[in-house]
Amino acid sequence: MDKNSYDLIVIGAGPGGYVAAIRAAQLGMRVACVEKESALGGTCLNWGCIPSKALLDSSELFHEAKTSFAKHGIKAADVSLDLPAMMARKDGVVQTLNRGVASLFKKNKIEYVRGAGRFVSPTTVEVESIDGKVAITAANIIIATGSAPVELPTMKFDGKYFINSTDAIALPQVPKKLIVIGGGAIGLELGSVWSRLGSEVLVIEFMDRILPLMDREMTTQLQRSLEKQGLVFRLKTAAESAKVENGRVELNWKADTENGVEVCDAVLVSVGRRPYSDGVGLETIGVKVDRKGFIVVDDHFRTGVPGVWAIGDVIGGMMLAHKAEDEGVACVELIAGKAGHVNYRAIPSVVYTFPELASVGMTEEEAAARGEIRVGKFPMAALGRARAMGAAEGLVKIIGDAKTDRLLGMHILSARASDIIAEGAVAIELASSVEDIARSTHAHPTMPEAIKEAAMAAEKRAIHL
Repeated sequence: MDKNSYDLIVIGAGPGGYVAAIRAAQLGMRVACVEKESALGGTCLNWGCIPSKALLDSSELFHEAKTSFAKHGIKAADVSLDLPAMMARKDGVVQTLNRGVASLFKKNKIEYVRGAGRFVSPTTVEVESIDGKVAITAANIIIATGSAPVELPTMKFDGKYFINSTDAIALPQVPKKLIVIGGGAIGLELGSVWSRLGSEVLVIEFMDRILPLMDREMTTQLQRSLEKQGLVFRLKTAAESAKVENGRVELNWKADTENGVEVCDAVLVSVGRRPYSDGVGLETIGVKVDRKGFIVVDDHFRTGVPGVWAIGDVIGGMMLAHKAEDEGVACVELIAGKAGHVNYRAIPSVVYTFPELASVGMTEEEAAARGEIRVGKFPMAALGRARAMGAAEGLVKIIGDAKTDRLLGMHILSARASDIIAEGAVAIELASSVEDIARSTHAHPTMPEAIKEAAMAAEKRAIHL
């Protein structure tokens, strides 16, 4: 066999790409994975999910040491920040996981082809590597090139004054004042990091609420919690322009008939992500993209070109690492003639602030628009484990169909919401009823007990309310 000929080529080694490559190898395919970066794992592992969560955890510990340890009887005098050490820990976490992915490639005999890949035909990818150009071929090729931060025309990224999410996890010092443009998950998470470390943080959001795709009641409560922590929000406001004067940024904003200027040390632009579909040679082979640049695929991840598939952020939808992973597995299984499938209704979303906000299924607004519903709520303040942890903010909300009792949605605002939302994802995947959850025994004392109580509340029989 030609050494440059494979059963499958995957372009991109992010969560969708490297998982697809591993699953294909498990199914007996000879696989090559093309990645232009020097490290595997894509944006999520190197500049997104993992490093940001490392900083969120570190900054939360720092904040707790300063504000909460004394309540637990722990005397921690003269708590101070060592930012270089915090950044080094974050980098170490990333490097360890990089090596883990490389080890999985080696274990599964996946060829890592380093360089930028571009289609020259529907079955051939030309890779521009440090050693020159190499052409590799396969009957099936998956595009998993991911996404990149959206840049505002009036605030071009310079890595110092106008920064994106990648820059924001590697700042050399704590800015005295940071303006975050965009009240989405990434902006709120990174704003939380720098607020805990000492920044004055202002969030400017064009919409009338933060996190506009999530349940309104839950996002309203999250905003209140973040305001208590010191973040300031300016909603229904547009950031119109900005300039650097005397080493600081002067940002002009407009809200209805009001307008003004805010001065800060840096502006984090977090207004969304765009598909990374340029430069891959899609036009060469006739792969269609929509007006926003997302690759057009059918329900089975097929583009209009036979043998060419696409998954993850580059096809749009929920731009989440775990969604890309599931699509990678499903796509490869379809290529192998199996029944690959992704249930998008059962994919959870998480905002890793404190408290965390996690959701799966329909919001209350979406469910109510479709028919009669029953809603059960349980406050974390009434939960023994939450009280013991000193994490009594938030609530669990469960939404069920009033006629069938089918679970439609679950929303959790609490510490560890990212962990306990898995119960809701499994319940929706298995088409559970609200009663199923209410009658399932939950260990005491634990955080998931709030889920059981919320389910019981939907039937007006909660015990601890």
